Amino acid sequence: MARHTGPVLVDTMTILDTHKWAAWGALSGGYNVETVEDCVVETQTGFQRRRPEENIDAAQLRKDLRAVHSVSEVQRANVLLNADGIALDIGEQSLWAHALTRADAWVLCGPDKASLRFGVRMKCRDRMISLERLLSEAGFNPKRLDEKHTTKWLNRVLGEFVLEEGTKKS
Repeated sequence: MARHTGPVLVDTMTILDTHKWAAWGALSGGYNVETVEDCVVETQTGFQRRRPEENIDAAQLRKDLRAVHSVSEVQRANVLLNADGIALDIGEQSLWAHALTRADAWVLCGPDKASLRFGVRMKCRDRMISLERLLSEAGFNPKRLDEKHTTKWLNRVLGEFVLEEGTKKS
């Protein structure tokens, strides 16, 4: 597959983990990384339970991102109407609410299973991408990568959700 050149939408977990592994510079420097306001806010919560080196400077994060999007209640309501039985947190709701309004060649990087299931339900399976693939294509090889950020894991989970979601519609 060719390297993605369009916008890369990232969730809170992707932002937190790339900072933890010192991979944020490779991701934000290698791609047009965007997120939503709620994900930026989520990066600032729970800081008291993190080691100091895992804390994220919100001002620097905003500088590193190509864009931070706001989401309307109407956009979020559209997601909630389609997320029946899927427990998306506020950041995921907002990220999908924004993503579904776009007409360009975006991809979404985020390993949360609820978010992945929602993406499959919305026929966006091909728009979901692993952090492992993004970092590899940016020339960065992290010393440590949680399984949930690997391409193998993503493909397995997406395959399971395609089968499960297809069965529900029958």
